[in-house]
Amino acid sequence: MAPRVSVVMLACFVGVMFVDVGGALGEAMTVQRKIMEDADLSQFYSVLERSRQAMASLEYSALTIFAPTNKAFQYKSSNFDDLALYHLCNVPQNLNQLGGSISTELGGSPPLWVTRRNYNNRQDIYVNNAKVIAHRSNYQQANANGKKQVLHIIEEVLEPIITQSDAGFYNPDAFQFLNYTESINNLDFTVRAFRNQVFYNDKTDLYKNAGRHTFFIPVDDKFMSQVRPGKIDQKVIDGHIIANHVLFTNPTPDDVKYQSMAFTDMLKVMISFKKEVEGKDVRVYVKSDTVVGDSTHQTGVVLAEIVKANIPVKNGVVHLISRPLMVVDNTVHQFLKSFENQEDGPLFRFYSAIYDAQPEFMDHLTRMKELTLLAPSNNAWRDPAVNNILRNKTKLQEILYLHLVPSRLSVERIQDMANQQVNTMANRKSLYFNVLQHGDNKTVTVEGAGVNATVVQPDIAATNGIIHIIDRVLGVPFMTVGRKIATDPMLNDTYWLGQNLNFNDQLDDMSRRYTYFVPRDYAWKKMEVQYPSAYKKFFMRDYGYNVKQILERHLVIADQAYTMNELKEMSHLSGYLNLRLPTSRDVLTVSVTESSDRSFFIEWNNEKIHVFRADVECTNGIIHVIDSVFYQEGDIRVNTGAITASSFSLVCLTFSSALIRLFNSV
Repeated sequence: MAPRVSVVMLACFVGVMFVDVGGALGEAMTVQRKIMEDADLSQFYSVLERSRQAMASLEYSALTIFAPTNKAFQYKSSNFDDLALYHLCNVPQNLNQLGGSISTELGGSPPLWVTRRNYNNRQDIYVNNAKVIAHRSNYQQANANGKKQVLHIIEEVLEPIITQSDAGFYNPDAFQFLNYTESINNLDFTVRAFRNQVFYNDKTDLYKNAGRHTFFIPVDDKFMSQVRPGKIDQKVIDGHIIANHVLFTNPTPDDVKYQSMAFTDMLKVMISFKKEVEGKDVRVYVKSDTVVGDSTHQTGVVLAEIVKANIPVKNGVVHLISRPLMVVDNTVHQFLKSFENQEDGPLFRFYSAIYDAQPEFMDHLTRMKELTLLAPSNNAWRDPAVNNILRNKTKLQEILYLHLVPSRLSVERIQDMANQQVNTMANRKSLYFNVLQHGDNKTVTVEGAGVNATVVQPDIAATNGIIHIIDRVLGVPFMTVGRKIATDPMLNDTYWLGQNLNFNDQLDDMSRRYTYFVPRDYAWKKMEVQYPSAYKKFFMRDYGYNVKQILERHLVIADQAYTMNELKEMSHLSGYLNLRLPTSRDVLTVSVTESSDRSFFIEWNNEKIHVFRADVECTNGIIHVIDSVFYQEGDIRVNTGAITASSFSLVCLTFSSALIRLFNSV
């Protein structure tokens, strides 16, 4: 029995030791201890320590804790006394359990709204606007009183609405926010003008509706100077609300359109977000797109900056914006001028280029009754080549007018006229639009003088025209001839054929100046109809040498590159006798004429060839896109002539066999 008693006593001793150690370990592993010992959560823990109620909740209550990192506190715009309690929720929930909203320990505050966003085969979770760092979250442990607690780490500080003590309302909805904005602490905006129109149009119930909604409220700062209050009617007020969606800025993707409450049978208004990154700064804009208008509501996009984002309310989220949506009350000139003092506004650099160097261009924008302006974004002006242009006022003027079309071109109209020449206010300069389809999405590109830009924000409406924001400055080339051909979707066939025998390699040489007459894909298709047998040979490897010779006929190499107008003047001086232009192999003999509609034609080998796109400028030359190939019968011998690589090999093999037989006979 003695050994057995010893074992029991030893077991009891070990059990006591295990309980003591386990208790110590349990205390060390509580959520509170976890936060306290994590160096990256030190600022959040200091916030907790300053709140007696928060520390009591950690000790006695079941909780979900959302802990911002130290980096998150660098961007915190306010310092609320009750900040700690807004990060503590009275129901413990892991990430899988988080639902649409969750109440906090901060009495009288709106709930926290949870958003799940699927992105690249993963699901991101946001609490209000703060992204949950999933791999650091879901830490679960009971506190010293046995209450379950769950810790999640987030990337932003959660900021509640804190009202003045005499405000007289509790857990405000959007109506109370609108009606008592001046009673909210740390909010430097007023919304009286818009609020007056909401009351005048009897639309207050929209802001009282229970549920999950997104509200956009224009602030007073520029309201009266930009928009006449009478323009804010019932439909416009409807167009500032997205029902049944709580949309915070971070989890909401760019350019995803949501139906506003002004989406009806007769009027259709969509709303989307757009983020602009300027260095480390991110500015967020909201866009209303009136896709179907009526007699008092013009179609097109209205762009407004979100000046105070992500304000949670009982029935959703509020965003304060710089101007009303839907209302088209500015000219193109007035729209640009609105960025005069906004150094990080989306078109500030474009406005500065006009204002500083070309005030007469601004006069055109003021006087013209119908126009389309292709406005380069701020990032488009960062190219060093563009900065050099800014110092050349003559060149800058030509470039600015290249961005101006004397008619109103919406994206819908552009789609109907894709690949057509569009005249600009620049002398002899045209634009060419293209529409690229990616599933249900359409991307509009525009080429001007060799630069292909993408329309990143289409259809901004003005009273006298339309503005499309583009991602490059037109007319400032940044590609070599070779690179341009490789990336232009209209020149695929010529690029592919030029890969034979490395013909394309020379086109990136910056020490030369090229004038390249490039057949577009349409030209090769036309040749397929005219010369079907020869066309088949073009795309056979054995005829690569012949193809190279034909392409060399299109490539002029001289001391300078020639515009079509220069070639026309040279033809005129020669009495429209043929010009002899040096190519990489021989001489190209042509003459150039211009029609009454300013289209150019090349006369070659008794054929009049239309120049589809003239003067595509590149860093080492100029491309002219043409509608026919410089091909003549006999360039490729279809039936008898061309000695292909395979036939030449066969001849050599036969000759070698004959020599061997002759040698053996001797």
